[in-house]
Amino acid sequence: MATFSKASRLCGAVTMQPKQLWSLLSRILSKLLGLPGILLKKFRKEGVTELDATALLELPQDVLMDIFGTLEVPDLIRAGSVCSSWYATYKCLLDLRQYKQPQTPCLFYTCESAGSNVGFLYSLKENRSYKLTLPEPPIRSRLLIGSSNGWLITADERSELHLVNPITGEQVALPSVITIEHVKPIFDASGTIHMYELSYETPPDLFDLGDLRDELYFKAFVFPDPSTTGSYIVVLIHEPYSRLSFARPGDDKWTWVGQGSQYKDCTYVDGLLYTVNYSGEIDAFDFTASPVKMTVILKELKYPVCENMYIIQAPWGDLLHVWRTLGVPPNAPSWVPGKCLFETLKIQVHKVDLEAKQRVEINRLQCDSVLFLGHNDSLCLSAQVHPELKSNHAYFTDDFKEVTVLLKNCIRDMGVMDLENSVNKKIVSQIWSNWPCPTWITPNLMKLNQAFNR
Repeated sequence: MATFSKASRLCGAVTMQPKQLWSLLSRILSKLLGLPGILLKKFRKEGVTELDATALLELPQDVLMDIFGTLEVPDLIRAGSVCSSWYATYKCLLDLRQYKQPQTPCLFYTCESAGSNVGFLYSLKENRSYKLTLPEPPIRSRLLIGSSNGWLITADERSELHLVNPITGEQVALPSVITIEHVKPIFDASGTIHMYELSYETPPDLFDLGDLRDELYFKAFVFPDPSTTGSYIVVLIHEPYSRLSFARPGDDKWTWVGQGSQYKDCTYVDGLLYTVNYSGEIDAFDFTASPVKMTVILKELKYPVCENMYIIQAPWGDLLHVWRTLGVPPNAPSWVPGKCLFETLKIQVHKVDLEAKQRVEINRLQCDSVLFLGHNDSLCLSAQVHPELKSNHAYFTDDFKEVTVLLKNCIRDMGVMDLENSVNKKIVSQIWSNWPCPTWITPNLMKLNQAFNR
């Protein structure tokens, strides 16, 4: 029943009526049989197909597992909530780590009126929101600095980092902030930490416990670690100089990478961490080497060309270097509190030619692909796999730190941009609070096998 309760966190009910079962199964059958949903409805209307709920509930587990494996997370949780046998199938599918269905990203956001521990997922596939209750500390008191593989990376009011899965409610504490290079705790007379010191070849700056996070953190990621089955690695871009640190399960401190600086984004491909910095330089890090080995893949651009950059692995295998240009909205009046200060004007995509060591601008993404940009791990997905998404478009959220952190009530730069003509449209009418800043998240029900030491 505990897991049924978790299921109700997302779908709002733990039982389904026959009509709801038919709606769910018609989506399943349309995939398995290659039939359009409208044709299945026609069969049902004409009596060609009759819904026998009892027969459906008695399907063999191996058949159910094949069916469940085609569902995205919301439908999978609904199916697991139907009855005890379907729940057993749902649990077996997850326990055996056989659930591999590609997921459509959702928009994670909060709303002040809903409460401090409540978050929402807006489904692009269903055009609806799901309400979720998250564990302490309150999600609206946290700074969101990343989203990867279904996990939010957050900093609490003591600047300590946590992973939290908004769907399952699982939470993992990361190594303490005081183990990050150049951060030192300041103790009061009772031996309690009451401030932090941040320095690097300069006189140190002092920060209150809740203020350090705004200065220290830029972006964080959770990547599967190919060296160990079921394990993972957390990578952090942080000050000073936007350098890298990483941690693996079992670590009690962050490992600082003293090479490179001014990083904006990274992605983990075939055991190498590829990074891009403010000047456009692309580097590769081998974390299995001791010490960590850094290789420059592409040298920096002659002139900075945009406010933000991303490095992404495409479905067809190429590395993509994406440039996002911000500017003052056209015909914008003088600054007004609560209004958007900057908006995305253009998004350019370049293929990284590793052999020729050059960037090649591309005007259209292959495989009818789409981009997801923001505080999330940068994604390139195929619209053939996710037909509800607009091909050759970029779905973006605000990740301009100077605005998202310092101006909490400022309207966010969010939208869907056509990469061909730079026309920008709304994702949906604003349903979110502006802080914490909304971010994309890819639903994931898998548990993390190991934890960190703090």
